[in-house]
Amino acid sequence: MITDIHTTRNVALIGAGLWGRHIARNLAGLGALKGICDHSHEQAAQIAASSGEAYSGDTYPVAVLSLDDILADPDIAGVAIATPAPSHHDIAIKALAAGKHIYVEKPLALSLAEATAIADAASAAGKHVMLGHLLRYHAAFIALDAAVAAGQIGALTHIRASRLAPGRIRATESALYDLCPHDLAMIHRLMRGAEPTHISCQMICHITPGVDDIVTADMGFANGVSASIQANWMNPVKVHNLTVIGDEAALVFDDTKPWEAKLTRYPMRIIRHDSAPDLERGEAVPIPITASEPLKDEMRAFLTMIETNTPPPSDIAEALYVQRLLERMENSTAQHLSRFKES
Repeated sequence: MITDIHTTRNVALIGAGLWGRHIARNLAGLGALKGICDHSHEQAAQIAASSGEAYSGDTYPVAVLSLDDILADPDIAGVAIATPAPSHHDIAIKALAAGKHIYVEKPLALSLAEATAIADAASAAGKHVMLGHLLRYHAAFIALDAAVAAGQIGALTHIRASRLAPGRIRATESALYDLCPHDLAMIHRLMRGAEPTHISCQMICHITPGVDDIVTADMGFANGVSASIQANWMNPVKVHNLTVIGDEAALVFDDTKPWEAKLTRYPMRIIRHDSAPDLERGEAVPIPITASEPLKDEMRAFLTMIETNTPPPSDIAEALYVQRLLERMENSTAQHLSRFKES
């Protein structure tokens, strides 16, 4: 059982960028962060100094380490990788070969071949891989998943995920690889690992040639459930919404709302008449959720994985599922010649 005061500082962070510094803060707050590695020694030193102040109100030293230092240190049992996506494969393989459990910020890799190589390396080393599918650790999604499993929407029929925002535009991976892994991970959980029988996808590029900015996809499953995804980092308004529709009700997880309104149940069902079907709707009811910090909960799960040597919720099986669907979405786009790119 992991508590917020973790007595063994046995985790190192590789990558102290915009997201890495948040990971550092949470690992340090849990008392688990031993050192930080970054290509910028100055940036690593700055984050190390500020992270060491997060431990139970006291200050403890967080070292600035090289990659070789981390790999050679037998006391470092886990490595969190928050570097740019193109570097994930090489760093992950090295860390696993050195006997470390690893956490990798999404996406795991930029190809299914690289992702499979990481999975094979983990199997050979007898170590676990955890993916940074943050929303899998969000209290609202956990409550939504439990409600679906408990039959609170009846039979599941459709999943709609929208991830639109005026976000940070990347030059190394497209919106497909940057944004869609979150929603595909939630679909993996809701579908209990069932893969779609068909996928159609469109991707549009307006900013950097070869790097798509807008993604829309539809997929269908053998049991009749359908799903759709929208992802876009050019949208003027932030929309982070997961809608799960059943034959008796729908659940909406809206991460832009305050905690008391993040998850809402909408009673709705089809009434069939001789003339035409009708939609019967009831009053929307918010589902109470205890506020928490998803990233801290995710880092707790990472530490639990290390200490118990057991797979986390966002394990390598989920990672490969997401990677397969990313590749299928990309291939669907190429096959249907639906990609538009400005010169």
